[in-house]
Amino acid sequence: MDSTSPPPGAPVRRLRFGLPDLPQVREFAESGARDVGMSEESVNDFVIAVNEVATNAVTHGAGDAQVRTWSDNGDIVVEVHDEGNWKAGPVPGAVGGMGLWVARLLSSDLTLRIGGRGSTVVMRFPAGA
Repeated sequence: MDSTSPPPGAPVRRLRFGLPDLPQVREFAESGARDVGMSEESVNDFVIAVNEVATNAVTHGAGDAQVRTWSDNGDIVVEVHDEGNWKAGPVPGAVGGMGLWVARLLSSDLTLRIGGRGSTVVMRFPAGA
């Protein structure tokens, strides 16, 4: 099964967004995490990780993006996709560009795919953590 495919029948939440919509992305992430029973301290890390990846999508990608979330085997899965092609990480000595690194530290798993159809980041977090 493709790592970005929700399990059959799983409810999927979706939000299209651009740079001005980042506050709504954070609200979307927060409410989704609470809906699946994530602990308060984990909700904060979850929102930070989603915000970092969403910010990358609209600043280094195509200007608008989509975030999807669903539950899978006790985890909450987040997929952020845009039509752009990101660079894979910070350049040595860079002042910024740490968003993916931060998201990777906060999630239990992070996958980045860059190709002709854009950039997709998939993150997994324990829902009950």
